[in-house]
Amino acid sequence: MRKRKLFVVFIILFSVSVFVFSSSVRLKDISTFEGVRDNVLIGYGLVVGLDGTGDTTQNKFTFQAIANMLAKMGITVNPKEFQLRNVASVMVTASLPPFARSGSKVDVTVSSIGSAKSIQGGVLLLTPLKAADGQVYAVAQGPISIGGYNAGRGGGNVRKNHPTVGVIPNGATVEKEVPFTFNTENYLNIVLYNPDFTTSTRVAEKINSLVGKGTAIPLDSATIKVKIPSEYRGKVVNFASLLENITLTPDSKAVIVINERTGTIVFGENVKIGKVAIAHGNLTVSIQTQPVISQPAPLSQGQTTTANVTQTTVEEEKASFLMMEGPTVGDLVKALNSIGATPRDIIAILEAIKKAGAIEAEIKIM
Repeated sequence: MRKRKLFVVFIILFSVSVFVFSSSVRLKDISTFEGVRDNVLIGYGLVVGLDGTGDTTQNKFTFQAIANMLAKMGITVNPKEFQLRNVASVMVTASLPPFARSGSKVDVTVSSIGSAKSIQGGVLLLTPLKAADGQVYAVAQGPISIGGYNAGRGGGNVRKNHPTVGVIPNGATVEKEVPFTFNTENYLNIVLYNPDFTTSTRVAEKINSLVGKGTAIPLDSATIKVKIPSEYRGKVVNFASLLENITLTPDSKAVIVINERTGTIVFGENVKIGKVAIAHGNLTVSIQTQPVISQPAPLSQGQTTTANVTQTTVEEEKASFLMMEGPTVGDLVKALNSIGATPRDIIAILEAIKKAGAIEAEIKIM
């Protein structure tokens, strides 16, 4: 007789607890100078030379683009007569770094927008790249690298990476520079990556103590306005280098970040714990299904039947009850570990402590 057992299993996530403690950092690691940023570029192009993996005839815009390109070269054709599979329409994107000069090279990303199965081995034709203002700042062209492949025939297929997106290292040449006269500025605005009024004030105080009183003024939680000293007029680059190497301790809010999918819990050092009691226990449910054979009475002309008998057992471990009072995150973690809490338990416990008003921190669940 065979027995079938059905168990309800509770899956315990692997726990990774990370403690974040503030320390002195360089100003360049937490901020940037206003105006010193990348500019995104985009353009429409054609990839040719594909091995039968290009767009199908359903992509009318591809063949219209081919006809337009050939017309500029003095060749007149009807797009409806094309039967090509070695061409694909793509969108070309790039990021123009700050202070990029005419003739500089930048990487480009090429992404299929049609029905092409792969752009492996293709070559991007000359493609103008425009910015948000509609002007052309770079042109791209060259062979595409997809870092993988897509091959198969007769129902079999082997694929590595994503064959419809590729890159061209140094594939675009800058044709027009973004106008920005950094070295002639009279003021610099420092912009914090994570806006905070306390950090903004500390940055201004550090700059004033180094350069002179009144040099820096915090405008808001993210911006500090810095006046260029007379001795650095015309040498703003040197002054910017001096500023970005200033070290300070940034301030931050009390935050607990939880990723329930991976069991990762990140605590900030500013998390404060009040007096709280925590009870913890594990519940295990076991369901067993066992077949039972029923035999008919003699001479009853009945049939042998099989029935299932289900037995459910519930076991609960004795809960641990802990009274905790500690001002630091370390005390909280030690307390939770002492009662054997799993990551999922810790998430529930933290949320309950927050609702109880015993933890002064913002909980963010990813």
